[in-house]
Amino acid sequence: MSHPRDDRQDDLFGPSLDEIINLRHPLVRLAAEIDWAFLAGRFSSVCRVGPGQPPLPTRLVAGLLILKHMHNLSDEALCERWVENPYFQYFCGETVFQHEVPFDRSSLTRWRQRLGEEQIAALLQESLSVAHRSGAIETKDLERVVVDTTVQEKAIAHPTDARLTHRAIEKLVDLAKREGVELRQSYRRLAKRAAIMVGRYTHAHQFKRARRELKFLRTRLGRVIRDIRRKIEGNTALEDRFGPLLDLAHRVRHQEQRQRGPKVYSLHAPEAECIGKGKARAPYEFGCKVSITTPATVPKGGQFVLHAKALHGNPYDGHTLGPVIADLEKLTGVAVRRIHGDKGYRGHNYPDRFKVWISGQVRRVTKAIRREMRRRAAVEPVIGHLKDDHRMRRNYLKGRDGDRINAVLAAAGYNFSLLLRWFRRILCALVLILARAVLETRFA
Repeated sequence: MSHPRDDRQDDLFGPSLDEIINLRHPLVRLAAEIDWAFLAGRFSSVCRVGPGQPPLPTRLVAGLLILKHMHNLSDEALCERWVENPYFQYFCGETVFQHEVPFDRSSLTRWRQRLGEEQIAALLQESLSVAHRSGAIETKDLERVVVDTTVQEKAIAHPTDARLTHRAIEKLVDLAKREGVELRQSYRRLAKRAAIMVGRYTHAHQFKRARRELKFLRTRLGRVIRDIRRKIEGNTALEDRFGPLLDLAHRVRHQEQRQRGPKVYSLHAPEAECIGKGKARAPYEFGCKVSITTPATVPKGGQFVLHAKALHGNPYDGHTLGPVIADLEKLTGVAVRRIHGDKGYRGHNYPDRFKVWISGQVRRVTKAIRREMRRRAAVEPVIGHLKDDHRMRRNYLKGRDGDRINAVLAAAGYNFSLLLRWFRRILCALVLILARAVLETRFA
C-alpha cells in the first residue's frame, strides 16, 4: 500500500461546493481553522510504500471520524448523511457535490485499526489547538485540571451463567459445522430449553431447580468440548482454529459466581471487565474504566476534555493519576500546576503530592483553591455528554484497542462540538455588532 494521495478534481460542468453553501456556516469556519496538514502527517505515517491501491485521502478519513463522533452517528448513518449533506462533504475536502459515497463503510473500520490510539490522539490534540487559536481556551485553563474516572460499557448483553454456557455451546457447534467436524451430539435443542428454564425458575424463586438446569447446561458444554478435542487431536490447522474458542468455553464451564480473578462476561468481547462504581441504579457495569480530564477553570468556549484514556485491568483510581498527568502534559505541552480529584484518588502515585487536591481536604486550602475545588463537580456533566451525545455510552469497537480508540474519539467529537457552538456564538456576535452599526448610522 502506498501513501495516501488526494486526487480529487473539480467538475467542469457542475458548480463547486463553495458556491452553493453558506461560507459563514460554523462547520465551514471549523474546516478552515483545522490544520489538516498536521493530521495528514500523523495519519500517513502508518502507511508503507508498496504495491496496492492508494488509501483514502487523510482529510476525508479525519473528517469522517470527527463527524461520526461529533453527531453521534454509526458508520452506516454517517455514510447516508454524508451523501445528503453538502457541508459534511465540504468539511471532508470535497470540491464538488458527490452523489455517491466514494468509500466503503468498512474503510472506517480498517482505518481505525490501522491508526490505533496513538495516531487518533492527534484529533484530540488538534481540537485543543483550534480552541486555543480561536480563543475558546487559554493556557491558564490547561494548568489547573480536574481528573475523574467513569466506565465505558461494552456492547454486550447482561452476562448470566446460563446465557454464557448456552452461547458457548452454540458457537462451538456452529464452528464445528463450518469446519466439517462431525459431533456425536450437538445438544442444540436441549441446551436452548435448559437456558430458558433457568430464567423461568429463577424468576419464580425456584433456585434449586434453576441450579439443576444450569448443571445440565454445564455438563453438555463439557461433553461438546471433549468431543471436539478428540476429533481435532493431531490436526494442527483445526487446533489453531478451535483453540481460542475452546479456551473461552473451558473458562465459562469452570468459572464460579464468587471466584477471585478475571472472569469471562462475553464470548465475543472477553476483554470486558466487571466494575462496581457504587451506583444504586447500576451496581455493576461491564466494560473498562476511562480517565477523563477537564479544566478546573471556566474556559470561554466551554468545558473541554483535555485528556481521555481507557484503563484496562480495573486499576485503583489513585494509581492511574501519575501516567494520566504525564500523558496530558505531553499532549498539551503545558505543565500542570494543580490537580483536583475526588476521594477515589486518596493514596495516589503522583510524584508531587502538593499539586494534588482531594475533595474534602482542609489543610493548605486557600480561597482560590477552595473555588477550584468547588469546580471539581463540573467534570460530571462532561462525562454525561460524552456518554449520551458522543458514543461513549456503549462501545461497539472490537477488543481493547477499540476501547482505547473509542474513548479518544468521543473526547475529540465532544471538543469539536463545543468549537461549533463557539464559532456560532462568534458569528451571532458579529451579526449583532453589524446590525447595531447599521441602526446607529440610519438614525444618526
